[in-house]
Amino acid sequence: MKIKHIETFRAEVPLIKPFKTALRTVEVAQAIVVKVSCDNGVEGYGEAPPTLVITGDSLDSIESSIHSVFKPYLLNKNLLNYEAVFQGLHSILIGNSSAKAAIDMALYDCLSKRAGIPLYQYLGGFKSEIETDFTVSVNSPEEMGEDAGRYAEQGFDVLKVKVGKDASKDMDRIKEIRRKVGPGIKIRLDANQGWSPKQAVSIIRKMEDAGLDIELVEQPVAAADIQGLKFVTDAVDTLIMADESIFTPKQAFEVLRTRSADLINIKLMKAGGIYQAEKINAMAEICGVECMVGSMIETRLGITAAAHFAASKKNITRFDLDAPLMLAKDIVKGGIHYSGRKISFPDAPGLGIFNVAGV
Repeated sequence: MKIKHIETFRAEVPLIKPFKTALRTVEVAQAIVVKVSCDNGVEGYGEAPPTLVITGDSLDSIESSIHSVFKPYLLNKNLLNYEAVFQGLHSILIGNSSAKAAIDMALYDCLSKRAGIPLYQYLGGFKSEIETDFTVSVNSPEEMGEDAGRYAEQGFDVLKVKVGKDASKDMDRIKEIRRKVGPGIKIRLDANQGWSPKQAVSIIRKMEDAGLDIELVEQPVAAADIQGLKFVTDAVDTLIMADESIFTPKQAFEVLRTRSADLINIKLMKAGGIYQAEKINAMAEICGVECMVGSMIETRLGITAAAHFAASKKNITRFDLDAPLMLAKDIVKGGIHYSGRKISFPDAPGLGIFNVAGV
């Protein structure tokens, strides 16, 4: 099964409501969509959104690396020798994790299509259905409370709440959300590196003392501050999750070795795709650390790949895959299906995607 063609195009989809974090505001989801074609007629799809403030990838850099580096390397490679193919993909260019992820998911789509089974089964098939949380963007306490109440009424029983922008208001934000949704809704916080270690400990302890019942806090401190991350993890009772601190298996190893976080958020766009994501999850499982699979602001294409990976592994116990629900339109035919917070998988092989608008 030799790779014969690799093509890309740019996609743009407006969001229903701006997505706001401590790092950025997104009003339009942008992506490079990849299509890989093999000599046996099998085709695979992948996606890479630009996330400059997290991965450093832009539309131009993603497109350029695919056509100038990855395409020349991959053409005429036998994908059945996939260990060698993926090893090469991750060694010929440093960084560029989003571009690697788009190629990676397209290749896994091809492999599982050739096997004739859905990708989640090809990767292990632990679950056949998962449930996503829903994200509350950082805004005023009143607006966040209204948003949280609406999502809870729609059936989302786990909310991921963005904080870390103007730390003085974060306590008020969470108090208002808890007041709106009541005690039956699980709340996760994501500070997106927005606090200092001491700020994080102070705010989290206050939330614990106030009985706000926070399940976990994601990436409270700067990505490179592993010592600060450990300081927070050791100082509070609330579970602490590493996100931007972990792109590579080597970074995951360091966080696991030092016990600097209780949980790990794996994103294909950080890991460079499924091949490396599997390694991170395996190490975490050996260390007794559960993982979540999250995403950037992606279409249902990228999220379908992330969901297949997430469903395939026992150690992945949390799912943050709500991005397609934020988009004003859907450009994907096939793929995962949403029924409220529930995500189900088609019986079709691979990603189950038949077409992407523009390809």
